[in-house]
Amino acid sequence: MATRVLVPLLGEGVEEVTVTKWLKQEGDSIDELEALVEVNTDKVDTEIPAPSSGVILKIQVEEGTVAKVGEVLAVIGQAGESVEDASGPEPEEEKATETSDVRPETDSPQPAETKIKSDDQSQKSRDLGFISPVVAKIAAEHGVNLQDVPGTGLNGRITKKDVLNFVESGQPSAVSAQPAPRTSPIAPAVGDQLIKHSIIRKQIAEHMLMSKHTSPHVLTVMEVDMSKVVAHRKANREVFAKDGVKLTFTAYFMQAIVAGLKAYPNVNSSWTDDGLLIHSAINIGMATSLGKDGLIVPVIKGADALSLLGMARAVNDFANRARSKKLNPDDVKGGTFTLTNHGISGSLFAFPVINQPQCGILGVGAMQKRAVVVTDADSNDSIAIRSMVYLSFVFDHRILDGASADWFLMKVKETLENWS
Repeated sequence: MATRVLVPLLGEGVEEVTVTKWLKQEGDSIDELEALVEVNTDKVDTEIPAPSSGVILKIQVEEGTVAKVGEVLAVIGQAGESVEDASGPEPEEEKATETSDVRPETDSPQPAETKIKSDDQSQKSRDLGFISPVVAKIAAEHGVNLQDVPGTGLNGRITKKDVLNFVESGQPSAVSAQPAPRTSPIAPAVGDQLIKHSIIRKQIAEHMLMSKHTSPHVLTVMEVDMSKVVAHRKANREVFAKDGVKLTFTAYFMQAIVAGLKAYPNVNSSWTDDGLLIHSAINIGMATSLGKDGLIVPVIKGADALSLLGMARAVNDFANRARSKKLNPDDVKGGTFTLTNHGISGSLFAFPVINQPQCGILGVGAMQKRAVVVTDADSNDSIAIRSMVYLSFVFDHRILDGASADWFLMKVKETLENWS
């Protein structure tokens, strides 16, 4: 009997995937557990293996198409076998009609970016569940309050189609906002080349636009003398290497961020309409360049429990797995703060975009030796050559004012300058 291939649950909170590439075509033979299709979720590329051996009888979802967890991707069987007689679990959408009030239990809470909680579903602030960046973007552009939009997706989830139908219906919304200006189509000139957007580039664009629509971004910059960190790294590089760990400056910046977040917990938070949600866990995202494929932000969870050695090991692991596309969907979820090292390409300081729904993001510029004024214990000034770096802290002005943002950044600066 033919077998359905369903979209598996690839991580907590992952409700849909984008089919990026079919590794087999209809009529091809495939062995059990052989890679069948590549999918993308949260900018993580993953292969889905065949659940059984046979022939690809039918491919149900085309490349570039979004499919929900439980949806049928393909059917595998024997040549000439009927697709309609396929066995295996029923598609999730069919089962949802029977169990629409039941949600799977998990051992850990949903990430802050995926759930909006409410104790009373009859109140205005109902549980919206997962809201994708695309849905949030459309709602922001049209001034739509998602509380007013009925959801037709799995477990009442609000889909892109739901928001568009709401807009087209002309129904009033509790939020009044001017639609964002739309860019007029550009007619290509002779010799122009159109390069299609990759799925990752589209996801990055949607998330960045949503972030700028969501938070009032403010930038503050401080300069840090890295001399003590440089000396410490030089003295300990070989010791760490014996444990198979490359000691990079990123580990020091992550440790300094932990010190800042512990001293000023409001920075380790997310804005909600009901109040400021201060996260108990310190989970720091590490923006990692994928070259022409964009960037990805793996999250080091429980960063406050790690020593410098443990932090360096985690940094190495995530950087290597990110570049080799070995990350799991859960590896990029649950961040409460983000570090981006834009200085690797020579940039001195930048204005990075907040990784929603976090309070802020810290940018690290290129380290340079510069002549600076140094004051000794007796208040005598002199000129010295020091390794200096600019730290750019972008924060959500709804959460932090300039003074509190500077206190946090000063704590990061002091931790690095007084490293021992």
